[in-house]
Amino acid sequence: MNATPEPLLSLRGVRKEFPSRGMGHGAPVVAVDDVSLDVHPGETLGLVGESGCGKTTLARVILRLVDATAGEVWFDGRDLLTLPERAMLSVRQDLQVVLQDPYASLNPRMRIWQIIAEPLITHRKVPRGRRGRAAARERVAELLDAVGLDASTQDRYPHEFSGGQRQRIGIARALALEPKLVICDEPTSALDVSIQAQITKLLKKLQRERGLAYLYVSHDLSMMRQIADRVAVMNLGRIVELADTEELFTNPRHPYSHSLLSAAPIADPKAERARRRVVLRGEPPSPASPPSGCVFRTRCPAARSDCAETRPPLEEKDVPRHAVACLFPVRETAELLTETR
Repeated sequence: MNATPEPLLSLRGVRKEFPSRGMGHGAPVVAVDDVSLDVHPGETLGLVGESGCGKTTLARVILRLVDATAGEVWFDGRDLLTLPERAMLSVRQDLQVVLQDPYASLNPRMRIWQIIAEPLITHRKVPRGRRGRAAARERVAELLDAVGLDASTQDRYPHEFSGGQRQRIGIARALALEPKLVICDEPTSALDVSIQAQITKLLKKLQRERGLAYLYVSHDLSMMRQIADRVAVMNLGRIVELADTEELFTNPRHPYSHSLLSAAPIADPKAERARRRVVLRGEPPSPASPPSGCVFRTRCPAARSDCAETRPPLEEKDVPRHAVACLFPVRETAELLTETR
């Protein structure tokens, strides 16, 4: 068997706190709490969780758009959190992002060729002057063709394109510098369902052709099952489960993962009617005042007294490559519901 390649991206103990906005000196808001993850070359790692769990904040920390409070972010052999800004400029050639909102992420005052060529100009991949402009437009035409758009459209403005086409333009911009890793921050959530499928298919095609690695952030579990090789489940800033995609969907172990999967719609009406749902009670706890022990225990239908005293580490229990942060992991939704009666 081939040895597992060294991770392209490796997070160790990443933590991000934001100061409290209340009166006085309140407790900081912990958006990301002790996250450790690896992304390997050519792999898609999915990051799922409900809104406000810290997914996008973690992506911003990796990109150095916000500074981490603690931890390490290793990318291609370098700790990004210790690099000066000048050194980060070269790293960003290999680390790109596709943003969530295709209507807000493109400058409305710039033509399409200027938007896509901007990274090439910033990183001096094309010469200055008329010769550089011609080279940039030629490269833009290649990128537009790669994402399924006509090269003749490069003189248009963003408002002349649909949402799906704008997202393709955003993908072309991310590919301009031939990166090794692309962070996809909910790239299909603002699009119609039919267009979501097209964008997902495009991302998979580009990955095969270019050997890209993706960190794919989403709350859409059905989309995640189509595109991800492994999935990390995030709750209140912490990773509570990490496994290969099919393993997670067919054998979830954390009660929070069960609740997410039970809330996702199923296309089969009979299966939808027959399945049993895990309904969470109460509101998510505040990141400024997380519960002791397991962060999910206040909403967990199977919580026990031990859950308030011990914070469970993310570790493999009895299934290889399947890590779960739970003292009492469950196998079946029925088992979880039985424990609450």
